[in-house]
Amino acid sequence: MYDINDQVFLEKISSVYPSKRQLQWQEMEFYGFIHYGINQFTNSEWGDGTENPQIFDPQHLDTDQWCESLARAEMKGVIMTAKHHDGFCLWDTKFTNHSVMYAPYGKDIVAQLAKSCKKYDLKLGIYLSPWDRHEPTYGQGEAYDDFFCNQLTELLTDYGDLFCLWFDGACGEGPNGKTQYYNWNRYYDLIRKYQPQAVISVCGPDVRWCGNEAGHCRTNEWSVVPAELANKEKIQEASQQTDDVAFRERVTSSDEDLGSREFLAKHDAFIWYPAEVNTSIRPGWFYHEEENEKVRSLEELKSIYLQSVGGNATFLLNIPPHPDGYFAPQDVNRLESLGDWIRSSFSYNLLEGGKLRILSNLDDEFIIRAETKSAITPKYLILQEDIVLGQQIEYFELLYQENNKWHQATSGTVVGHKAIRLLDEGISAKEWQLRIIDYRAEPTLATFALY
Repeated sequence: MYDINDQVFLEKISSVYPSKRQLQWQEMEFYGFIHYGINQFTNSEWGDGTENPQIFDPQHLDTDQWCESLARAEMKGVIMTAKHHDGFCLWDTKFTNHSVMYAPYGKDIVAQLAKSCKKYDLKLGIYLSPWDRHEPTYGQGEAYDDFFCNQLTELLTDYGDLFCLWFDGACGEGPNGKTQYYNWNRYYDLIRKYQPQAVISVCGPDVRWCGNEAGHCRTNEWSVVPAELANKEKIQEASQQTDDVAFRERVTSSDEDLGSREFLAKHDAFIWYPAEVNTSIRPGWFYHEEENEKVRSLEELKSIYLQSVGGNATFLLNIPPHPDGYFAPQDVNRLESLGDWIRSSFSYNLLEGGKLRILSNLDDEFIIRAETKSAITPKYLILQEDIVLGQQIEYFELLYQENNKWHQATSGTVVGHKAIRLLDEGISAKEWQLRIIDYRAEPTLATFALY
């Protein structure tokens, strides 16, 4: 165990840096998840692999409509469930007949989505379930790994550049009654070979699951965490083995602190392992007509956005298409409203055109003063560290001057890629001061903005 002020310890945690692929992923900030498949036609969340492909018959499948809606919501990409746990494949695979190509629809949906992504300037990611409840070799060890890697290779090589491969740790028994133990390193090697720029998320070394599917965000989401967390979601015994509403809504309060000095001082090795917040716009991950009136409110989505994107994480929001292959009007309208709010809230930095003065290292504090030509009344503070140089800031505060006195407008801890703080209404001033009070190494600020 380290002393939290030990210089060797501080040098260790302040000199952990992101990879190029992690940087590119973090800059996306907000992107969509699309859960679509045979479950839409059985009105279920988890299929068992015995479904007849003949029931998959969407009448108006429109991947352009999906991408247009996501782009209007200011998303930068989309992750598609190419195969869920039922084993039904949405692409033209050579390794099973349990696919869209053997359904009445008969077209490669992943290929259609890839084309639409290019049209709407969105990046494409792939979800491929490691659990396949249809495949007879599941539970047979290497035989199933061969099958899985064959399908993974198809997706890695046939659909252009991918920004993400998204794996959950769902696991069960095969027809032989044996558990399949996934050869993760073999999967990773394939991804690095064919898509070296893609991040591997959740059960992977690049992007960490936030710990729940409810949209709950930690108050302090650190990117530098103990190295052992990279294997946490791959443990078979802790994997999700049934469709469980409690699991979907689980919030693990015991894991609330993953990166403070006090927590890190109990460990020896550290990695850059940033968090992604994933949740669905509806109670379920797949479409259910009875949930049409249960779409998350704009206020709820705004809150999750501010806590995730504004809390040094990314926001992955699922929108499940109607069985006929289009986003329902309720979802489209909510996405458009969310995009309108993002554009209106963060289109103009009120500090542009003003004067900035950097007063560095005064009494071990870093201070930036800003003065505008006239009084401004901002609603949001945005800060960004230059995370190429690590994550250093541990506590900051924003002050404004009124009647020749400085008053606190807001404060916070984690900055990292981005921190957004909502200010109290009615604060109006010409002179502002950002004070960085606690830090691990000299901080490098990339953005100081008021909106």
